[in-house]
Amino acid sequence: MLSTEEVLRLTVAALMLRAGERQGDLAAAIGLSQAQVSRKQSGAARWSLEDIDALSAHYGLPVLDLLAGPTHAVGVLYADTPPLQPAVLASGIAGPPERLPL
Repeated sequence: MLSTEEVLRLTVAALMLRAGERQGDLAAAIGLSQAQVSRKQSGAARWSLEDIDALSAHYGLPVLDLLAGPTHAVGVLYADTPPLQPAVLASGIAGPPERLPL
């Protein structure tokens, strides 16, 4: 079973990917440096309760939804948005996700 810290790191990674954010973007939005976000995401440092509140406010998600895991958090945040679909490259290998046309 994953720890709460591991679930949060996975959730933050999924939300950043879905939002098209880089660590520097997230850091600026929640008042941290990119290096601090990097250390927290790598597990070298822990997310604090204040950080979790800032993440919650940034993504517009209640804290419990943020801590419920990446699938849940992304699903709640993007419930009205079509899911990302992998692009199939000419080689037949799936590439980075792309948005479906609206």
